[in-house]
Amino acid sequence: MRARAFIFAGLIALSASAQLPQVQLPPVSVPGVQVPALPAAERAIGNTLRQLSGARALRAERLLSQHRAELDRDPRGDLVVRAEVVAIDITPDALAGAQKAQFVVLRTQELADLEVKITVLQTPEGMSATRGLKRLRKLDPEGTYDYNHIYLDAGEVGATAAVTNAPAAPAPASGNIAGHRVGLIDGGVEATHTALRGGVIHQFGCDGNPVPSVHGTAVASLIAGAAADFQGAAPRAELFAADVYCGLPTGGAVESVAAAFGWMAKEHVPVVNVSLVGPRNALLERAVKVLLGRGHLIVAAVGNDGPAAPPLYPAAYAGVIGVTAVDAKRRVLLEACHGKHLALATFVPRTPPTPPGTGRCAALPSPLRSSPACSRVCSTRRIPSLARTRWQLSRLRPSISDHADATTFMAPDW
Repeated sequence: MRARAFIFAGLIALSASAQLPQVQLPPVSVPGVQVPALPAAERAIGNTLRQLSGARALRAERLLSQHRAELDRDPRGDLVVRAEVVAIDITPDALAGAQKAQFVVLRTQELADLEVKITVLQTPEGMSATRGLKRLRKLDPEGTYDYNHIYLDAGEVGATAAVTNAPAAPAPASGNIAGHRVGLIDGGVEATHTALRGGVIHQFGCDGNPVPSVHGTAVASLIAGAAADFQGAAPRAELFAADVYCGLPTGGAVESVAAAFGWMAKEHVPVVNVSLVGPRNALLERAVKVLLGRGHLIVAAVGNDGPAAPPLYPAAYAGVIGVTAVDAKRRVLLEACHGKHLALATFVPRTPPTPPGTGRCAALPSPLRSSPACSRVCSTRRIPSLARTRWQLSRLRPSISDHADATTFMAPDW
């Protein structure tokens, strides 16, 4: 219709000009005006998107430059633990072959609740993880090996106003959530913080000594926080918090993330919130597949690398509820990752959570704030059946909208 309108208008203009008498106009001198060159819109947008997709890369580069003795990169540029390869359910014969080839067993974990055995192998002296991985796959073509990838939190936080000045979040829409259990895989949580001290928090990782982090405490507050002037998405829900960083340079390694999933399975935590992003990995995929197969719900932030970024995991795995955000005017945020793996986009008001040891709040990126809100809606007292999972998802739109005065979009596939 629009094209026809333009054509029709053009025909009328041509007809009118044909009927006008030819009038000779005197020449008019027009002073030259220099118009400043404007940057091409596509170039400006492209630069912005490249900056977004490069933000996580810059963080990775900073970590690598500070900890070159512990960290390295795989061929795609993702961070890995230097000179380490993860073997999944390695057979005795394959292990003997690896040791004969000068690989050394560093650590072994039996994750009974995931039905998986993890063996971390150190490569022979002078051999990179990439070369070691190729060597092991050649020695044992039937085995499953991968890098010990590093997963970064889905967004950096910054300090804002004190918690006493934070606006109160709306009351939960679906009544009492006491007794509901929600899992969190992130950094350590300061359980004694004002917003969390009244709740029940179980912690895992770091040999029983979790290291409180700004990011972990912030996300925990968004999920289960409650104070005089602050309320999380599911105030006083029973929180199972796994610290996969422990303040270490190699924090966020896939072996730690898998162990955290194993703990969630052992504790029968129905809904697990994951605010970590990174590359595809065989061990991570195995852990996620087992939990989903048993009916657990995994809610994961898709990341803030921008729409041009490749899919990030675990959010991009089939069955995981990948979450991002829109603003109050129903516009997809510029920093939000896009893709078919995205299940939900919602607006959640900025209700600042609290970082540890500061008495202040932390500002998280909007896509990250959406993940705890989604976890709150899915939270339940027991693991749902597989048939119940889609029904849980069908509740997301009205429940989140009622809870947070939110605008919510659900992907067609969900």
